[in-house]
Amino acid sequence: QVQLVESGGGLVQAGGSLRLSCAASGRTLRTYALGWFRQAPGKEREFVAAISWDAVSALYADSLKGRFTISRDNAKNAVYLQMNSLKPEDTAVYYCASGRNPLYTGQGTQDYNYWGQGTQVTVSS
Repeated sequence: QVQLVESGGGLVQAGGSLRLSCAASGRTLRTYALGWFRQAPGKEREFVAAISWDAVSALYADSLKGRFTISRDNAKNAVYLQMNSLKPEDTAVYYCASGRNPLYTGQGTQDYNYWGQGTQVTVSS
């Protein structure tokens, strides 16, 4: 069983930055993609970013390109999300997730089968 634990969320003013971390335990994730999703109140969970198992490629939601950066450290079984120039519309619960199929990097929730409990990010205007 894989456990994912996010940290780093909080309250920040618009224009500020936050760095989310996600630590995994229970299984090595080095052959699986890792992703970040977010869910705002009353909305569906949406894709934020994903990084391939070998960190060679990264995918981003079109609206977030240039502001968010995903990275991973396979030695630490961890994934990170650097968020810059935050906007009030970035307010959401952010979830990290582990890919369902080895070596495949997807953008849909169905492509991930292990999820963290989420960390709240609130951006004030």
